[in-house]
Amino acid sequence: MSYEVDGDVSSEDKPNGGLDMWISCPELPTSPPDHLVVMVHGILGSTTDWLFGANQFVKSFPGKIIVHCSERNMHKLTLDGVDVMGERLAEEVADVINSKPELKKISFVAHSVGGLVARYAIGKLYRPPIEKFLENSDCNDNNDPRGTICGLQAINFVTVATPHLGSRGNGQVPFLFGFTAIETLASRVVHWIFGRTGRHLFLTDNDDGELPLLLRMVNDCSGFYFVSSLKAFIRRVAYANAGCDHIVGWRTSSIRRNCELPKWELALSQKYPHIVYEENSVGDNCDQHTQISPSDCDYEEEMVTCLSRVPWEKVDVSFHNSKQWIAAHSVIQVKYSFMQSEGADVIQHMIDHFLL
Repeated sequence: MSYEVDGDVSSEDKPNGGLDMWISCPELPTSPPDHLVVMVHGILGSTTDWLFGANQFVKSFPGKIIVHCSERNMHKLTLDGVDVMGERLAEEVADVINSKPELKKISFVAHSVGGLVARYAIGKLYRPPIEKFLENSDCNDNNDPRGTICGLQAINFVTVATPHLGSRGNGQVPFLFGFTAIETLASRVVHWIFGRTGRHLFLTDNDDGELPLLLRMVNDCSGFYFVSSLKAFIRRVAYANAGCDHIVGWRTSSIRRNCELPKWELALSQKYPHIVYEENSVGDNCDQHTQISPSDCDYEEEMVTCLSRVPWEKVDVSFHNSKQWIAAHSVIQVKYSFMQSEGADVIQHMIDHFLL
């Protein structure tokens, strides 16, 4: 569902609909935006979770981007599993692209579990540069040397407080306090609350004897280009709460080992009072497929190693001095703008570094 306004952004919450938002100004060219920005919410979320962020993006880039807030995995549907949600998102993105032939570029901005869903979806939508499309293909064609996402040039892939390494392991879910007994119990009962998605997050899924899904998603495998699709993007960015996030730990959201977590004291600038550390990882650019045995016990190390094959911009955020610190997992996204406005500088940081 689309909302086009003259110089201002309007939006509306539809019972079963997502949001397509952009600005059309009289002084700007009349051609529609050619850059699609897909915003993906987290577990038990809805299409309105990114409403504040979407508004800020389209106001900052009038006439240049169209923001689509994902709609097909809302509320209880987020319990169906990362793979099922990823399939739905891939289909949704393809449908949006097919309805807007003017699109040439694509970016993703995803919160929490939505980052994993987006990684699964781009793995399905990725098209190698040498691939020839059939006439009935549901995606556009493009000869980008890095490959494309559904025929579009891949620009920004941004995750916000996403558990890239899952929720298994000491401290990955901070509200479990790092107690081994509690974490072990949580891994055994999480599916009662969060369904297949919980199993995927705690790496306890064992479908048909295969490796856990998140471990499979750090390689190209079974017809999915999980790593190649990440490489296709010009930039990959991981925003992570350095503390106060009781849902997603710092290591898993920033794709780091414990020994790699940086020390920080103060904000880097007055403009972004909650940004405390920035780092550009190089990536080893190794194309070698890593063989992981089901007997391997250090799944986290394998995932860090494999995901680090591509460069990431890592941005650490702290709400330690915020009155809203206890809700850091939502504040970093400004999920509820009327009460979580302190995270607005993080959204502005995303906008200021966004490539068009």
